[in-house]
Amino acid sequence: MEAMTHGGVTAGEDDLIASEYLTFTLGNEEYAIDILKVQEIRGYEPPTLIANAPPFIKGVINLRGIIVPIVDLRIKFNLGKIEYTPFTVVVILNVAGRVIGVVVDSVSDVISLTASQIRPAPDFSGTFDTKYILGLASMDSRMMIVTDIERLMTSADMELIDNASA
Repeated sequence: MEAMTHGGVTAGEDDLIASEYLTFTLGNEEYAIDILKVQEIRGYEPPTLIANAPPFIKGVINLRGIIVPIVDLRIKFNLGKIEYTPFTVVVILNVAGRVIGVVVDSVSDVISLTASQIRPAPDFSGTFDTKYILGLASMDSRMMIVTDIERLMTSADMELIDNASA
C-alpha cells in the first residue's frame, strides 16, 4: 500500500516538472523537440553535396572542424514544395554522440511542457508511422507535435548512424 502512495506522489511530482522544448515549423505544422538535444541554431547555407545520398540528406557542412550531415526534414516528411527563405534555419543536434543538422522552415521559441501537457498521439492503425511522435501538446491556440528527435535521427532509414550489427 505504501508503494502505491509513493508511486502516486512520484507521478504527481512528474506532472509539476517541466521540460523545455524548442519549437519549429515544417510546412503548416509546429513541432517540438527536447532542447537538451539542440547544440545551436544557424542560418541555412547550401551544404556540400554527397553523391548517392538519399534525397533528404542535403549534404554536409564543416562546423568548426566537424563534418555535419544536413537532413531536410521537409523532404523526409514529404511536405511538398521546399523553399529556402531567409527564415530557413538549420538546427544543429547532438544525438547518440553524433552532430547532425536538420533544416526547418523557421524556429519559433522555447517552451516548457509538463508530462501532463503532452497527450498521446492518436493511433492511425498502421497507415501513418507515429513511432517518432512522443505526443501532441496544446498551448494557447497552438498544437505542437512533440517529436522524439533522437529516435528519428538514429532510425535505420535515416542512414546517419552506423549499424553495429551490419
